[in-house]
Amino acid sequence: MFGPGIQQRARRIAEYVVRPLAALGLTPNMATLIGLLLNGLAAAILASGYLRLGGLALLIAGLFDMVDGALARVTNKKTTFGAFFDSTIDRYSEGLTLLGVIIFALRQAPAQVHLWEVALAYIAALGSVMVSYTRARAEGLGFSLKTGLMARPERVVLLAGGLILGGAGWLVWTLLLLAVTSVFTSAQRIYDVARMLARQERVAEGPGAASASARTPTAMPAPAEQQRSANGHATQPSYPATSQVSQISQVSPETPSAARSRGASGPAK
Repeated sequence: MFGPGIQQRARRIAEYVVRPLAALGLTPNMATLIGLLLNGLAAAILASGYLRLGGLALLIAGLFDMVDGALARVTNKKTTFGAFFDSTIDRYSEGLTLLGVIIFALRQAPAQVHLWEVALAYIAALGSVMVSYTRARAEGLGFSLKTGLMARPERVVLLAGGLILGGAGWLVWTLLLLAVTSVFTSAQRIYDVARMLARQERVAEGPGAASASARTPTAMPAPAEQQRSANGHATQPSYPATSQVSQISQVSPETPSAARSRGASGPAK
């Protein structure tokens, strides 16, 4: 949902901010673990009932999620394991946050709205996991899949913004919007992968694959090898009888006068 321009500016700001942290020796993986701790703290605040404060803590933790990637770029420590580790820890962070919301709803007096909050928080957590899984599975198939309405930054902003602005009064609507958009994004990515696979199959088949055999000339049998006579001279190759008949029919017959003139003049030199 956030365009490439916004993402590029956010990355440049993050790289500028993390330079002092890089000078202190903070590594990208350490920053990833600190981000997990901050999300756990936000979840504990939400479970305690302080939804606006928990939303603010969640927003700060979400901003800190950018630190590990910025540190990796600034310190030139981008590794495959680092990307895998960051993506895995992000799933734990989202799970902890929504677990805090579920605990808050279960601690309230029994009411229909709190049952909806638990169900929607669960659906939102499942949808968030599926958004990330579809991308990972697509990359395993060789596709780059970054499309979708609600990636992780957008989900963090939506949940934190709803908690800060509306608190408990907006919670069910915030969770409803988060659940619907997360499930929609995972379905959107499934559709995108299906479309890319169909295009790949069409390219592999090619537009002229069906008529390729018709365009390919049929291989003619090679003429028989010249045979050698007993005295070592080459003789004419033998052809089927039908071929000999067709060759004879194609030669125009000689007139008697032409034959007599050729015999009088002798063989051609």
